[in-house]
Amino acid sequence: MERDASTNCPFCHPESTRVIARHAHFFVYQDGFPVSPGHTLVIPFRHVGTLAELTQEEQTTLFAAVTEAQKLLDESHRPDGYNIGINQGTAGGQTVPHLHVHVMPRYQGDQPDPRGGVRWIFPDKADYWS
Repeated sequence: MERDASTNCPFCHPESTRVIARHAHFFVYQDGFPVSPGHTLVIPFRHVGTLAELTQEEQTTLFAAVTEAQKLLDESHRPDGYNIGINQGTAGGQTVPHLHVHVMPRYQGDQPDPRGGVRWIFPDKADYWS
């Protein structure tokens, strides 16, 4: 269900200086509160809250836009790796109710031991290899 985009949604009214690429259904946007240098978001133009609300065509092209974001970051920031993720729903940590995919560059040494990646949202379950 498409929501009313006339609300105060920051992704429905993005700052043009932070848009770094546009695709048929998505735009690539510099995160306002980056967790790493180059932290970028891939955001649908259409105001939807979840992956399930995307049309089939939007779902099909989403990862092409994520891949393009990575290529841009590879050129501009030369990271050593990435975390790519979606926070969906309040319980999942979503604070802006407009779907967005985080593309977070990672760099050697940015964490003492990066193993486990996104599993660290539950620290007591992250270290499964010890």
